[in-house]
Formats: sequence, C-alpha cells, structure tokens
Amino acid sequence: MAIIILVRHGETDWVGKRLQGRLPGINLNETGRRQAQLAAEALQHLPIKAIYSSPLERAAQTAQYLADRKGLQVEHHLGLIEMDYGSFTGKTFKQLWKMKGWRQMVQPGHTEPFPGGDSVATALERVITGIEDIAGRWGEKDIVACFTHADQVRLTIAHYLHMPEGEFHRLVAHTAAASVIQVFEGQGQVIQVNQVLSQPGWVEFVEGLAKQSEAPHGFKNIRKGKKVGSR
Repeated sequence: MAIIILVRHGETDWVGKRLQGRLPGINLNETGRRQAQLAAEALQHLPIKAIYSSPLERAAQTAQYLADRKGLQVEHHLGLIEMDYGSFTGKTFKQLWKMKGWRQMVQPGHTEPFPGGDSVATALERVITGIEDIAGRWGEKDIVACFTHADQVRLTIAHYLHMPEGEFHRLVAHTAAASVIQVFEGQGQVIQVNQVLSQPGWVEFVEGLAKQSEAPHGFKNIRKGKKVGSR
C-alpha cells in the first residue's frame, strides 16, 4: 500500500463566498496560485511516485504545479472529485445560512442526502474506494500525492479515525494544506492533519515515514494475520 499526502486545492474567488461543488470553470485566483507554488516547493523534495487529482480545475491546477517540478503527469481520479451538493451548488453562503435545509444538512451527525446530490454515505464510499484503489497500486513505503477538496479530505480522515458518519464537519481542511495517511491492507492510519506545507521539518518527517523498517505500529497485527476491526 502507500503513504498518501492529501492536499486540498488552492484558493479560488469562490472560497468562503459561494458553494463551488462540481461547477466547472472555477480556477485558482492569485492567492491560490501562490499557495500551489509554495505547496509544490515543499513537496518537490519528497520521493513522490505519482500525482493524482480530482478532475475539477481548481484541484488539477494545484496539482500541476507539483507535477511540473517533479516531471510527472497528473492523473485524474473520480474518487477524488468534490461532493455533489445538488441544488445548493452555486449559492452564496449568505443565502445558504438563511435556508433551514442547509443549516440542518451541515450539522454534525446529519447524513441525509443533499437535495439532488450526494449523501454522506455515497460520498464516503466514493472517496475511500478511490483512496484504496490508489494506495493499492503502490508499495507500502511509496509516497503519492492526491489533490482534492475539503470535504473529501475530512471524510477520509474521519473514516480512518473511525468517527461516526456525519461527524466529519468537526474537522478542518484549509486551502493548500496537507494531511498524511498510511494505508495498509485496507486499514488506514492518520499521521498528520491540515498541515501547512512550508512548516519547517515537515518534509523530513514524511521522508522518515518512508524509511521505517516495518509496518506502522497499528498495523503489526495485520501482518501477523490477526483481524483488526474497521468501519
């Protein structure tokens, strides 16, 4: 399996103002391009084997900065695509917070589908299937980068922390920040969450994960053939 770096896309003019969802044509703004550049500068020092991205422009553009530095191709993966927010997509957050339906949808513990869109269970299954498909292509010490969206990062982290469905809203994923997980034979271990990539010592920390001589502590029983419960 693999060490996976989950990176949220850089900033767009819609971040914090409108619900972007799966709308096409939303590009990084000047701040987002600078964030993507800084992320690439940090990640370029890691022995990254592959770069995957949501097919949406804001994620793919963020990924491309790293791809250009590493001489790699960005592979689009539908498992990393944004959640489908249905009829809420495109509305301003000012509009959304006036809507009772929206306020209910984003409460911790709520799992019902967005009107005309995804449920938490549907979105969770898609992203975890995608992450485990990507991880399964690589060795347990290989490092790969996945560029995606805030809710996909939060859903993934919540899943591997065995948080109940609907509680992922309690987590944070800032633009161009990274979370690190290790996936091993269907199990996941959360190493870091929402890290600023320019933080001193971050690259060395991730490099150290790839140099470990054995499976992470939580996975030792798996190697011995013991069954470990998962969600």
